[in-house]
Amino acid sequence: MRKFNDYIETDRLVIRPLEKEDYTSWLSAFENRLPSQHQYDEGKIDMSICTKDWFGDLVDRHQRLASEDKVYVFGVFRKEDLAHIGSVDFSTMLRDEFQWARFGYTIHNQFWLQGYGKEAVKAAITLAFNKLNYHRIEAHINLDNFPSIKLAESVGLQLECIRKGFIYEFDEWKDHLIYYINSK
Repeated sequence: MRKFNDYIETDRLVIRPLEKEDYTSWLSAFENRLPSQHQYDEGKIDMSICTKDWFGDLVDRHQRLASEDKVYVFGVFRKEDLAHIGSVDFSTMLRDEFQWARFGYTIHNQFWLQGYGKEAVKAAITLAFNKLNYHRIEAHINLDNFPSIKLAESVGLQLECIRKGFIYEFDEWKDHLIYYINSK
């Protein structure tokens, strides 16, 4: 299996696959999260099962999924101190004549309101088009997740539609906004 190691850098960030050596930075970021700020923010999470071995298995799973062209998960790291500040991921929906992926992003809440989300998402989209060879990327966003909507729009994603009963969450089928961007 070829090691997946595509990455991109911005002025302040490095966006790359997690490595086993990232465990301390990754764990620290989760342990230092603030309480939940809104309903789509998990806030503090019990990390007691997340041992170094558990994390190593996670890194290996991410590598396997990438080698199968199913899912690409990237850690978002601050350049100045290599703090893990979040993640972005792409799930391949269809290849062939579509080259289509679903896109997800999250920034730990202690790093909000510093422009990291916008910087990471813009760079990740570039990586997806130039390295992963997607043509179309979609973000599936809850109707009332206004911070995510604002971020998607700020980086050029366009609202396409509302998909009714699209994702099962919170014990029911929820409608989602579909935002998209195509490669140029």
